[in-house]
Amino acid sequence: MTKPEILLVGTMGAQLKTDLEEHFHVHRLEQQTDPQAFLAGKGRHVRAIATGGADQLPNSVMDALPDLGMISCYGVGYDGIDAKLAASRGILVSHTPDVLNDEVANTTIALLLATTRHVVAFDRYVREGRWKSEGPAPLTRGLAGKNVGIIGMGRIGQAIAEKLAVFHCEIAYHTRNARPEIPMRHFPDLVEMAGWADILIVITPGGASTRHLVNRAVLDGLGPQGTLINVARGTVVDEAALVAALCEGRLGAAGLDVFENEPEVPQALFAMDNVVLLPHVGSATVETRAAMRKLVADNLVSWFSTGKALTPVPECKHLQEG
Repeated sequence: MTKPEILLVGTMGAQLKTDLEEHFHVHRLEQQTDPQAFLAGKGRHVRAIATGGADQLPNSVMDALPDLGMISCYGVGYDGIDAKLAASRGILVSHTPDVLNDEVANTTIALLLATTRHVVAFDRYVREGRWKSEGPAPLTRGLAGKNVGIIGMGRIGQAIAEKLAVFHCEIAYHTRNARPEIPMRHFPDLVEMAGWADILIVITPGGASTRHLVNRAVLDGLGPQGTLINVARGTVVDEAALVAALCEGRLGAAGLDVFENEPEVPQALFAMDNVVLLPHVGSATVETRAAMRKLVADNLVSWFSTGKALTPVPECKHLQEG
């Protein structure tokens, strides 16, 4: 039996293509000599796309595939896909929630501890011989009793809050609407929560609706003793305002796994001992990546066999109801 033809778009690793080839005939768009000619010639045969959550899926690619019915996203975030446009065309979009919750939460805690306890700077302090020449390192601040504000309270936000509980922090959250089932303080006003918090953790979805949600007013509310941790999308934080706040001492510290124009990172951050930088590795473990790849494939297999995805994004759930 002939395998269905699908299109792989974006920067996902070769292993995803290998996994998908068990079920599908996979075309990788970036490997085509002339992508436009490929789409014009082969587009009518392609019924589904696999793409990464941080990649940008051009609407022109959707336009070129007349029988496109499914987009399977490798990642819980899918801001690179115009899901509303896809839904309006009857195209189902899925993503990979839940399988990465625990590791993103673990990375968040690791980044928070590394930032507040100056782990990276103190490692360098020892390696450079400064412990011997300059004496004991400066004191840092602990987490117990600190106010932690979480921006976004989805599955990952809740996993972070659960892990933070062992540090005896006071936890609150900001979302557009309060969630009565969550027994934590809700701040409808983000600036107000920033003024209350010692630490802000960003774990809200990216996209136009949250672009620069963390702006100068929020950073100034957090203040010169505050710490910002971003494990969401770089676009959620006004990066220029963040760099300025750190340079001017209006913000105490930052732990960043994501940036506005990855892999470009503002050079001003490199020399700052109060900043810890990671290369967007929030969910990047062998186990989590394998689970994500499997769910990408399972969503596609389910759609080709039943017309339904296992984990559709909210904008598309109505397409498979009833």
